[in-house]
Amino acid sequence: MSVQQAAPLDGTVIDTHTHLDVHDRSLHGDSAPTPDELIESAASVGVDRVVQIGCDVPSARFSADYARAHPSVAAGVAIHPNDIARIYERDGRAAVEKAWSVIAELAARPEVCAVGETGLDYFRTKEPGRPIQQESFRWHIDLAKQLDKTLVIHDRDAHDDVIAILREVGAPNRVVFHCFSGDVAMARICAEHGWFMSFAGVVTYPSAQGLRDALRVVPEELVLVETDAPYLTPVPNRGKANASALMPFTVRAMARERDVPERRMCEVLTANAERAFRAW
Repeated sequence: MSVQQAAPLDGTVIDTHTHLDVHDRSLHGDSAPTPDELIESAASVGVDRVVQIGCDVPSARFSADYARAHPSVAAGVAIHPNDIARIYERDGRAAVEKAWSVIAELAARPEVCAVGETGLDYFRTKEPGRPIQQESFRWHIDLAKQLDKTLVIHDRDAHDDVIAILREVGAPNRVVFHCFSGDVAMARICAEHGWFMSFAGVVTYPSAQGLRDALRVVPEELVLVETDAPYLTPVPNRGKANASALMPFTVRAMARERDVPERRMCEVLTANAERAFRAW
């Protein structure tokens, strides 16, 4: 089945979280577009800038290098919480510290605006791998504070511990909850701390009413939008490969939920992304 294309937005927005280098065969098959093609198609519908996220050493290197060569792209680099657990289990402590060392070097580059995605994932990583996830999260938080870079958080089934660690060690100046998955109560906690909440295509899913309820209470100055492409594809293309060019479906859904005109939604999302990532 073909992908339903998105009509251009009445304005421009920034995709605050994408993976241009991920070619998931279960979604793309053998026909994955190149990063340059993804950027070009995004711009054609009003997504004129993206934050490219690297989640392991190779993708972090790609992200920094690609952002350096493309003015419309900024980068975030980190070791994903699930990856750090795998590295530790497979190769031990020395390999973890080597990976952290590479991330620290890349994060210091000017084209890198964020440390992340880091955080906790209790859905894919079970109890034995959680202590190293928590240690890695603390390490990335410290790096973001040292470099004054934005912290991008991956939080899956771990809301309480993510917030507890942020309170324990102190959050950086700018925090983004990537693919926010909390409820109204969590949205209010994030708002109290001035943490940004980024919404992906999940907000268009019929089963996600609790997430839409949370979206409505997020202060205007703290709401962001993303794709997490090639994952979390919005309706009407759910189950197919996501891309920044499909983000207008999510933006329009957000505008409807918040009862604002599409152009106003674009203006708010762009201004917030520029503040959240201090890029461009």
